[in-house]
Amino acid sequence: MQYLNENIWFPNVNEASPEGILAIGGDLSVDRLVLAYKSGIFPWFETDQPILWWSPDPRFVLFPEKLKVSKSMKQVLRKKDYTVTVSKAFNDVINECSKVKRNGQNDTWITNNMIEAYLKLHELGYAKSVEVWREGVLVAGLYGVDLGNGVFCGESMFTKESNASKVGFIKFIQNTNYKLIDCQVYTSHLESLGAEAISRDDFLKYLKGY
Repeated sequence: MQYLNENIWFPNVNEASPEGILAIGGDLSVDRLVLAYKSGIFPWFETDQPILWWSPDPRFVLFPEKLKVSKSMKQVLRKKDYTVTVSKAFNDVINECSKVKRNGQNDTWITNNMIEAYLKLHELGYAKSVEVWREGVLVAGLYGVDLGNGVFCGESMFTKESNASKVGFIKFIQNTNYKLIDCQVYTSHLESLGAEAISRDDFLKYLKGY
């Protein structure tokens, strides 16, 4: 595990710990974040921690053609109770995601510095959000990074209503042309939608387009 300074670089991902931690420190500048995502690396840390950079092996991903939609979710989608938009309220979505309590975490990992950094990515076209509305009220959403290489790197999601975040996720996948959705690490929620583990080496091949 290496310590980063002001220089924009990362060690080889094969140097990551068994848990997936690759490096510590550095900053959340646009240039460093873009390099990180291009290299299969992402930041993940809590408020009282230094910046931690991760590249887990295996990687949890979803191939859009393998998306699973249960019978009950198909019924929810048919009702058309929700309206789904893309990048209409990025600031609201990331702030709502920052309020979500995660199992095993004492504090949010979406710190104020993280919010500022991803807002800059969004302004420059590198990050997008998905919003789910009911009667004009934002009830769920997700956000992530899109570097234009056919891979969407999902970061976080929130919901205020049962199934609302699934509606947003499913509609987003069904109406985009991504070859791969990066879910980063395992969750049972994403597994139920068809996500699976692949090797880090295979994930990097998708990032590079071959």
